[in-house]
Amino acid sequence: MSTGKHYLITGGAGFIGSHLSEYLIERGNRVTVIDDLSTGSEENLAHVRRDPRFHFIRSRVSECAELERCVSECDIIFHLAAAVGVKLVVERPLYTIHNNLKETEAVLELARKYGKTFLLASTSEVYGKSSKARFAESDDLHIGAPHLGRWSYACSKLMDEFMAMAYWHEYETPVVITRLFNIVGPRQTGRYGMVLPRFVKAALENKPLPVYGDGTQTRCFCHVADTIKLLTQLVDGNPPLGAGEVFNIGTDLEISIAELARKVIALTGSRSEIEFIPYEKAYAPGFQDMMRRKPSVEKVLARTGTRPEIKLDQIILDIAHSMGMR
Repeated sequence: MSTGKHYLITGGAGFIGSHLSEYLIERGNRVTVIDDLSTGSEENLAHVRRDPRFHFIRSRVSECAELERCVSECDIIFHLAAAVGVKLVVERPLYTIHNNLKETEAVLELARKYGKTFLLASTSEVYGKSSKARFAESDDLHIGAPHLGRWSYACSKLMDEFMAMAYWHEYETPVVITRLFNIVGPRQTGRYGMVLPRFVKAALENKPLPVYGDGTQTRCFCHVADTIKLLTQLVDGNPPLGAGEVFNIGTDLEISIAELARKVIALTGSRSEIEFIPYEKAYAPGFQDMMRRKPSVEKVLARTGTRPEIKLDQIILDIAHSMGMR
């Protein structure tokens, strides 16, 4: 990773953004964060707030009076600002759509104007209801019907991707698109539906671990520390290493949600039990889930030479220790 650069991170007070800020500052860079703290937290930035190379602006990105200056002065933009979590998406689909599309367009247009590298943090949700065993970046996508608000997030993030690629093709704006697969670690909150912090918190309190559906759905979990290494590698260089392309970011090691719950209980020494909750009770009637969400990671490995190293047991322990487990 090139050092001595100036990075702009939208949504930088969130879980991933705060870890990314620390990583960049530790390596001699300057970082500006814009975040309205709707889902992020100033506490996440405690380790960098007093560093003279760090600057924080509390604002909605599209309403930020300093946005143009920030873009013009930075070298690279990480656009992480977005609606977060299945629970929020189901309850507030209109907010989700506006928040994703409007903020992305505002930053992309300025990235075009000033010729800045722009990384879009997209999501594995864009693969929709595909039944493939593994999702590759070139796959067709299968989004659910519009009357199910659950798919508003996937659809709006997919539109973000189309928008970013349009700027690449029409203006040669150096964009990199990353589809994140269940990124986890310390500071992630379960408040918006993220499964692993919910499980760990419940286990530490010896409360039932809520498993939605029958628990046979599978996911692949990647530590945030491994994630930010890949993100920074893809924007390195001029043009950036991943310019004009889409990359899956995550691991391809699957585990069922029921098995994950059992593993959390075992590793934390909890007395908790598992409580199975129907989807319609947890969310809404007609809720549709992705039964598998396993990425093909060959492309990002071939491009960067980097493979995530932190195993799931260590990920769970890192989260548990961050929540007070000794």
